[in-house]
Amino acid sequence: MKKLNNSSNMTNPFDMFTDEIIHTILDHLNDDPFAKKSFSLVCKSFYFIERLHRKSLKPLRSELLCRTLHRYPSISHLDLSLCPRVDDPSLASLSVSWKSTLRSINLSRSRDFTSIGLLRLATNCSSLVEIDLSNGTELTDSAAKAIAEAKNLERLILARCKLITDIGIGCVAVGCKKLRLLCLRWCLRVTDLGVGLIAMKCKDLRSLDLSCLPITEKCLPHILQLQHLEDLILEGCLGIDDEGLVTLKHSCKSLKMLNLSKCQNVSHVGLSSLTNGAEHLKRLVLAYGPSVTTDLGKCLLNYSRLKSISLDGCLVTCSGTKAIGSWCASLRELSLSKCLGVTDECVSFLVQAHRELQKLDITCCRKITSASMDCITKSCTFLTSLRMESCSLVSEDAFLLIGQRCQFLEELDVTDNEINNEGLKSISRCSKLCRLKLGICLNITDDGLTHIGSGCPKLKELDLYRCLGITDVGIAKIACGCPTMEMINIAYNDKITDSSLISLSQCLRLKILEIRGCPSVSTVGLSAIAGACRQLEVLDIKKCFNINDNGMLALGQSCQNLRQINLSYCSVTDVGLLSLASTNRLQNMTILHLTGLTPNGLAAALLACGGLTKVKLHTSLKPLLPKYIFGYMEGRGCVFHWRDKAFREEIDPNGWQLQVGRSPEAA
Repeated sequence: MKKLNNSSNMTNPFDMFTDEIIHTILDHLNDDPFAKKSFSLVCKSFYFIERLHRKSLKPLRSELLCRTLHRYPSISHLDLSLCPRVDDPSLASLSVSWKSTLRSINLSRSRDFTSIGLLRLATNCSSLVEIDLSNGTELTDSAAKAIAEAKNLERLILARCKLITDIGIGCVAVGCKKLRLLCLRWCLRVTDLGVGLIAMKCKDLRSLDLSCLPITEKCLPHILQLQHLEDLILEGCLGIDDEGLVTLKHSCKSLKMLNLSKCQNVSHVGLSSLTNGAEHLKRLVLAYGPSVTTDLGKCLLNYSRLKSISLDGCLVTCSGTKAIGSWCASLRELSLSKCLGVTDECVSFLVQAHRELQKLDITCCRKITSASMDCITKSCTFLTSLRMESCSLVSEDAFLLIGQRCQFLEELDVTDNEINNEGLKSISRCSKLCRLKLGICLNITDDGLTHIGSGCPKLKELDLYRCLGITDVGIAKIACGCPTMEMINIAYNDKITDSSLISLSQCLRLKILEIRGCPSVSTVGLSAIAGACRQLEVLDIKKCFNINDNGMLALGQSCQNLRQINLSYCSVTDVGLLSLASTNRLQNMTILHLTGLTPNGLAAALLACGGLTKVKLHTSLKPLLPKYIFGYMEGRGCVFHWRDKAFREEIDPNGWQLQVGRSPEAA
């Protein structure tokens, strides 16, 4: 009894820790969304410590916001992207509660607030340095005028605020002179006048995104005089052309990144004028822009600090690649995705000249052969990322070279290629591999996956879409050897059964699972996943006909982090759908052709799932649902997408081959 009394009088061992040590422990709990909640429920002292420690907050729904105002007094970063409805009183309340601590707020997916709420936010929160108002399609110049009261603002994102004009931007320019980052992407009513005012007043700008604006070269002289500008994004600015650019007399010496993708009226002539004097240029994006010719290569000849260039979708000439090969810069990143004209000769010039490449993208460069792979792997042995989807002329033997010569790879995409088990055996030497895409690789089997499972323990993402030779045995080897797996796609593999899902339940960090079109998978396997993989966020079980209500009940009980689910063609009824309401984070749901679902059951489930922001339904259900449902759901911030797809119990097994340019006979 005495020993028992002594043990009962022992002090809490955590009492010996200082607040700083406990705060450090809390900092390490950020990866698990439920860890801090569990910590706070241990005892009153832990509850109090977690209450004071929390600095960032992301409420699941708008109605939960008011509860947090008093519990967490020190919030500095507030993310309301999961709250589609945030009204002016809510902004006023939070601006009072966190007036001295709030530094950033994300309203990119929120509506219902006006300039009145924004004005309270801007005037009360003097420490506010970042506001994201992306997708504010109903915001006008009065909202921009309110934001201008945030005198210490440094980062402002107004992407797709299509009603804001030069007048509103002028107010921001005058009021927010400390701006360092400004995004005006798709602000279609902002012209040269507004951009010019920003450039003249906000002298500390580091990053400026003007994508898709109706601007011309008239605003560029003011922009190029910004002494600290590092990132300039002019994607899709069709009003900027060579004729205007050649008139420029100023240069921006501080520029480090320039994006001219989809600027179809700019050639090497305009590019040369715009980059003149930009001696610190490190990254250049010319995707879907000018042809890669000798002249283009020559105009960038002397930019010794250039490390990254994207030429996606451009027409490439052999002479142009030779010119790039003669640059004094040593590239680290090169993207040629979907470029026309890329040949073995082109690749040879590039990789032999830029041997320090770490990232290379040759996706859909359909003319290259095994000769290119020999040059790439021989010259660029320090590659960490190689993307080569649909390089169909590369033979299976060439993939052996990847593992033999490029063992620092962290990302590899060989989707729709001729790689086989021997190739995977070679690639398994890449022990740092984190992401591997093998979709539509018809020559691989369980033997190849066995090598990957034993040699790549750090693998986090694996795509096995339509790898028809894969069975439960291969998935078991992956699950056993890659315990930190976070995403796996095994869609449309008819040999996959519940055994695979039971094996994958060992991957406790699994967040994304795609198993659509696996007819042998049932509720048994899904229940195993639900019980073990509690961080699951995205689940696609379309055409898994044997998954029923019991599977949904398991998800509702265990997967509280589930955000997105596709239930089309499953055997789920009203009961199963309604059970998903207990997953507090569910936002996106696709429900097509659930034969066991009734209109009343669907209506009840929609009302019960309070966080839904996007629902896909078949058009046949629209007249059957109560009319008030639509108004109520849309008022809560949910958007309905209607589909008129005919019921198809089986997918044509050869249909996908036609889409990727294969003949069914060849397969």
